Amino acid sequence: MEAIFAATLGILTASGVYLLLRARTFPVVLGLTLISYAVNLFLFAMGRLQSGVVTVIGQGIEYADPLPQALVLTAIVIGFAMTAFVVVLALRSVGETQTDHVDGQEPAQ
Repeated sequence: MEAIFAATLGILTASGVYLLLRARTFPVVLGLTLISYAVNLFLFAMGRLQSGVVTVIGQGIEYADPLPQALVLTAIVIGFAMTAFVVVLALRSVGETQTDHVDGQEPAQ
C-alpha cells in the first residue's frame, strides 16, 4: 500500500510541476490543483491509515488519529477557495491582455 501511495504522490507532483512550468494560465491552475491534491494525499497518508479501529476514543485500545483528517478537510476547503480566486484572476488577465499567456505577451515566433 505504501508503494501505491508513493507512486501516486510522485505522479501527482510531477504532473503538477510540469503543468506549472507551462506558459498558459489554465495549465498553471491545473498544476496548482494537482500539487494541492498531492499534499492532501501526503497529509492523509501520514495519519497511518488503519482498518478496523474505532474513530473516537472509546471501547477499543487503538483508535484512529483525527488530526490528519481534519488537516485534509481544512486543506480541501482552502484549496477550493484559492482555486476559485486564481481562476477569476486568470479570467481577468485574459480579459485585459487578450491572451492567456502568463506574462501577458505572446511568445515570439
